Amino acid sequence: QVLLVESGGGLVQPGGSLRLSCEVSGVTFAYYTIAWIRQAPGKEREVVSSVSDDYESASYADSVKGRFTISRDNARKAVYLQMDNLRPEDTACYYCAADHSALLNSGNLYDAGAYDYWGQGTQVTVSS
Repeated sequence: QVLLVESGGGLVQPGGSLRLSCEVSGVTFAYYTIAWIRQAPGKEREVVSSVSDDYESASYADSVKGRFTISRDNARKAVYLQMDNLRPEDTACYYCAADHSALLNSGNLYDAGAYDYWGQGTQVTVSS
């Protein structure tokens, strides 16, 4: 059984920081690309960042580039998203998602529908 468990969400003021964590089990973690995907009410899902299995490729949506940093620890089977200089428009439910790296490429890496495995999500609210 594939299981992804997110943690670290919460309420933060604009300009603040949060660190999200995602623990993965039930797959050979080292073979999987992991993404952070967010969805705000009334908006489409957005792939904000992903990291490849070999850590050679980390990608970011333009909306978070320079503010968010993704990292992974293959020994702990975990992925992290450090979010700095948060803005009200970053408010959303953040999901950790995974799929085998062989099934992802530049054409679908930013397609939320391409990821087969999802966590339950963690809410991030940026508000003063």
